[in-house]
Amino acid sequence: MEVLWAPRHGRMCVGRVLLLLVLLLWIPTQVVVGRTGTTVTNSTTSSTPRVLRVGALFTLDSVIGRSAKPALMAAFDDVNANSSVLPGVKLEVVLHDTNCSGFVGTMEALQLMEDEVVAAIGPQSSGIAHVISHVVNELHVPLVSFGATDPSLSSLQYPYFVRSTQSDYYQMYAIADLVDYYRWREVIAIYVDDDNGRNGISVLGDALAKKRAKISYKAAFPPGALKKDISDLLNGVNLMESRVFVLHVNPDKGLNIFSIAEKLGMMNSGYVWIATDWLASALDSLEPVDPNTMNLIQGVLVLRHHTPDTNEKKSFLSRLKRLKDKKNPSFNSYALYAYDSVWLVARALDAFLKEGGVVSFSSDPKLRDTNGSMLHLESLRVFEDGPTFLQTVLSTNFTGLTGQVQFDMEKNRIHPAYDILNIGGSGMRRIGYWSNYSGLSVVAPEILYKKPPNTSTSSQQLYGVIWPGETAAKPRGWVFPNNGKPLRIAVPNRVSYLEFVSKDRNPPGVRGYCIDVFEAAINLLPYPVPREYILFGHGDRNPSYDDLASQVILNNYDAAVGDVTIVPNRTRYLDFTQPYMESGLVVVVPVKEIKSSPWSFLKPFTAQMWCVTGAFFIFVGTVIWILEHRHNPEFRGRPKKQLMTVCWFSFSTMFFSHRENTVSGLGRLVLIIWLFVVLIINSSYTASLTSILTVQQLSSQIEGIDSLISGTQPIGIQEGSFARKYLTEELNIQPSRIVTLKNMEAYIDALERGPKDGGVVAIVDELPYIEILMSSTNCKFRTVGQEFTKSGWGFAFQRDSPLAVDMSTAILQLSENGDLQKIHDKWLFKHDCSVQDNADSNELSLSSFWGLFLICGIACVLALTAFSIKVLCQYNKFSPEPELDDLENSPDRDGHENKKLSRTTTSFRDWIYFVDKKEKEIKDIIRQKSKKRRRSLSSDGQPSSPP
Repeated sequence: MEVLWAPRHGRMCVGRVLLLLVLLLWIPTQVVVGRTGTTVTNSTTSSTPRVLRVGALFTLDSVIGRSAKPALMAAFDDVNANSSVLPGVKLEVVLHDTNCSGFVGTMEALQLMEDEVVAAIGPQSSGIAHVISHVVNELHVPLVSFGATDPSLSSLQYPYFVRSTQSDYYQMYAIADLVDYYRWREVIAIYVDDDNGRNGISVLGDALAKKRAKISYKAAFPPGALKKDISDLLNGVNLMESRVFVLHVNPDKGLNIFSIAEKLGMMNSGYVWIATDWLASALDSLEPVDPNTMNLIQGVLVLRHHTPDTNEKKSFLSRLKRLKDKKNPSFNSYALYAYDSVWLVARALDAFLKEGGVVSFSSDPKLRDTNGSMLHLESLRVFEDGPTFLQTVLSTNFTGLTGQVQFDMEKNRIHPAYDILNIGGSGMRRIGYWSNYSGLSVVAPEILYKKPPNTSTSSQQLYGVIWPGETAAKPRGWVFPNNGKPLRIAVPNRVSYLEFVSKDRNPPGVRGYCIDVFEAAINLLPYPVPREYILFGHGDRNPSYDDLASQVILNNYDAAVGDVTIVPNRTRYLDFTQPYMESGLVVVVPVKEIKSSPWSFLKPFTAQMWCVTGAFFIFVGTVIWILEHRHNPEFRGRPKKQLMTVCWFSFSTMFFSHRENTVSGLGRLVLIIWLFVVLIINSSYTASLTSILTVQQLSSQIEGIDSLISGTQPIGIQEGSFARKYLTEELNIQPSRIVTLKNMEAYIDALERGPKDGGVVAIVDELPYIEILMSSTNCKFRTVGQEFTKSGWGFAFQRDSPLAVDMSTAILQLSENGDLQKIHDKWLFKHDCSVQDNADSNELSLSSFWGLFLICGIACVLALTAFSIKVLCQYNKFSPEPELDDLENSPDRDGHENKKLSRTTTSFRDWIYFVDKKEKEIKDIIRQKSKKRRRSLSSDGQPSSPP
């Protein structure tokens, strides 16, 4: 293979620049002599070229360049040796060295374009790629880069830039997923302040924002910064809160940063370092790696371009390692991307020529020297079919050493993926993979591509990590800033309800229930929290809690501790802890005692209940009398006596003082059920009467928030409370109805005076305040209705503060071990003020007892039915029908009819007579008639004697 080198004099940048300027001035303005020796004027055309030139432009003596050059040369050799690609055409590489200089790279690119190359491979530097992209845009020459990873190069501004490697756009999203996986919320970005560094970190900020994380500080240093400058930079970030560092630098100088960080103690336990692919590229190029270098970077997380582990890849890397003139003992992933870049251009050229494409160059009329310029811009030629060839490059699809080489609509490689590595011991250990297809996984992306995509949180998985300091415990990711500044905590300077929070002369300057809860939670944290309490408000009135929240949002305070309610408009800008006290708005009204009336004993039951109960007493007494009358002598006698017995027995069961005994089975059954009913009625009557005699009644007609909304009377609220905004904005209550009250004494006065005397009809406030109000006033006031908001009190921190999460965990621990309740009992003794709504609600109606009456009624009916059937059977035996023979043989038909009529008229009288008889007498009569009938039947059956 022929390699053409651009003229150069040594490696001194100044000499190279002067030489290039001389050459540019020496080139004729009208005639350009090609490398092949042919003279070209305005246009050169070759339909079936024998030689095609491809440019290569990158820094040869660099971590990436030393790996890429051997791979690049091997690729050209393989293409030229392959008869199926570009048959009869030889690819020549024109190699230019940018020498790590943007200016030299630009000059080399211009010189490269004079060689009429059909494509340029490189550069590795994103900064140089930005400049050269403008050149290739004008000359229509595709620029295929295997090393420029700046995400902004994919923009429409650079149509001829083709990235054959992965964009840093995906790498930054991989880092964001890592940060989210370990539940960190802030990182510090350390990067080189060039195009690649700035644009990459900008994408990282966007990616973190989607995960509710952020870059707390961007620590940039210029290219070529001195060690002192880097040391000062690291010293500054070490004083900050975040301990998660994302390092995005150049692979040639990046290891120096770890050396400085190690001296500053920033590689110890508690720190997190995430390096982009530069570190993997640097380490992959060293074999073996210096043990001292590995000791510097223990526990670092590293990303590396993922390439499938195929036999072709292993064979190629072995082939490179066998080269005699290699400058690297080993090779990084950029060698594979450089190799595939050559094959991408070769396959695209093959398809382009087979489709009838023509390689031709012409002069660009816009490239003319003006005002006597000696730059000879006319020497730069335009690739006429460059747009067509560009589309062929972008539509090429093949499988290379780096996987499937194919581009999406945004000119990015499809299936971007990275290896997640953890440095430990003497090497790197893979803990998982990242791909935009399925996020973090321990399964290789090639396997996941065959399954449906799944980026849910539950599916994200990585193996364990050994962090800096040789610990397996995940670092918290933040500490309190080591800059001598304690946590600034704003505390409301209240003038009422001082049980919750108030000013104190003794350290720490504040006291109360909220302060004790906060201090108890702080003491449970596994790290010290230096803090300073600052009173918010002038002390003459309660401060506005919305203003307090705004001050925390504006970073004037780090947190707010006190009776701060968690409401939606505050949670949009602040992070609250787990609520340590339940709260909600309630309505408070005054109450008064009702004096007992002479007829209070009738109030436990409604009139309907009294009537039904009395009717059932008479009904049950009558039923038992019927069932017992034939058996029990206590239920017999004269009619007047029996009527008195029924009444006495019925009502005496109310007090279980009935003297009469029941002897029949049916009577006992009915009595047992009735006594159970009487027991329930007596108990309910006693409880209801007791409540009525001690009940308190509301002194207003307010029954809840709905009554307040529909009314027009004034409503009291606490000064500084969020209740005003809620009532006016959410419930549309007129602001003119709202009366602001300063303290508890103002509450009591306004409620006692009422709306007619300049007071309020009710007060709307949070439940914890109202409980103290009712306890302090011996239940002179009470709540009506239900809580119409559900919220709680929490400690407010700035957005994304990691302390909020740890404090929430501590509050849960306080709740579980009972300490939270102990603090509550210490400060907030609660007196029970629960009362009924009104006296009428104590009246018991039939609806509460109709089931009992139904059961008792059914039992009585069934008992009467059974009794009636038994009596009818006995009656049939007691009064048998006349014999039919006597009726048929009677000569007096008319007399018989008269007897039948007489029997019918006296049957009812006989039935009553029969029922009134004692059971024993009936049985004796039936027994005698039965014997008589048997004797009569026996005498009729004997034969008559002869005459």
